[in-house]
Amino acid sequence: MLSEPDKVHAGNVPASVETFCALPDPYLPEAQHEALFIEAMRDLTAWHIERSPWYAQFARLNHIAPQRLQSMADIMAMPAVHANFFKAHEIRSIPESAVIAHLTSSGTTGQKSQMFFDAFTLHNARAMVERCLQHRGYASERTANYLVNGYEPYEGLKIGTSNTFHYLMSHAPVGQQFWSLRHVGDGRHEFDPFGAVQTLEAWARSDTPVRIIGFPAFLYFILERMRHTRRPSLALPPSSWVIFGGGWKSHADKAIARSEMVARIGEQLGIGPDHIIETFGSVEHSVPYVGCTHQHLHQPTWSRVLIRDVKTLQPVADGTPGFLSFVSPYITSVPAHSVILGDLAVRHPAGSCNCPAHATPWFEVLGRAGVSANRSCAVAAAQLLQGNASAL
Repeated sequence: MLSEPDKVHAGNVPASVETFCALPDPYLPEAQHEALFIEAMRDLTAWHIERSPWYAQFARLNHIAPQRLQSMADIMAMPAVHANFFKAHEIRSIPESAVIAHLTSSGTTGQKSQMFFDAFTLHNARAMVERCLQHRGYASERTANYLVNGYEPYEGLKIGTSNTFHYLMSHAPVGQQFWSLRHVGDGRHEFDPFGAVQTLEAWARSDTPVRIIGFPAFLYFILERMRHTRRPSLALPPSSWVIFGGGWKSHADKAIARSEMVARIGEQLGIGPDHIIETFGSVEHSVPYVGCTHQHLHQPTWSRVLIRDVKTLQPVADGTPGFLSFVSPYITSVPAHSVILGDLAVRHPAGSCNCPAHATPWFEVLGRAGVSANRSCAVAAAQLLQGNASAL
């Protein structure tokens, strides 16, 4: 399904960056490609300094010099940009004519990250997702029905998660589809749990596999609706999948443990843990983090995951909570090759997961730091649940 990216840029992409992004194995041990990672980060940092006046000033003020990026320690010590910065500024390292996608991170109100993608970046982000999901066994040529716990598309919608969900629907041909956050006009959405339950019940009587994708809070409330209305458990067709991501955000008080969520999906929908995938990502950092069969979010080949101290922002040791931060030389369109998110997380070393198919470190998200100003698309979506709370 992969296609060659268009070579539309302000200049030639560094060869090291192209080579690194083209690595085909999604979970290589770090040592096998560390030298290429460092070279690609060094060259991409120079790329952004040359093409983004803002990043050139940021690098000068923070003493970032590409020629001094000679080791992984140098890369990790390089000051990162906070994702919240992109909520207040539109920054590009490419001309406007090279922008092929402009996505935002939040719902219909609140702060929105403005992220721009050129052909090279978008191609590689999608190729990475495809390789990770193929590794997990998610790709199929068999038609599937999709229940999407996300914003129903309409012309002009630019929310990054809707774009992601559409892409997740490309890994098996689409039969029927149902979006639980229904577009009701004027750019507004409403959560439709009754429609979602009725749709799943109808699909359970079919032989077509079902794929449920989207925000976990909405899937949980659908399962709760089934339980509260005493609907019988379903046995969705074999080869059905659940893939969710986005967190619980402002509904953290209602969040259930991952193990309980997996058990509820098995009990009420008939889908086992091998066909349940947790994912993590953001519009500011499009490298995919895909859960293994133990639901651990593993670091893919094309990035490095680190946790930063909440006061000093310096990297901390594995097992220590802090701000989640990503480093990856995949993005040529925006200087977001080293970012800090507003999520608190903890990192675990390679070899600490019992999954034999992933030889890389993994992390778990502990929650979102900050107050209401740190608002994401999942927060905006969760507020729709508040409007439907009486119906739950």
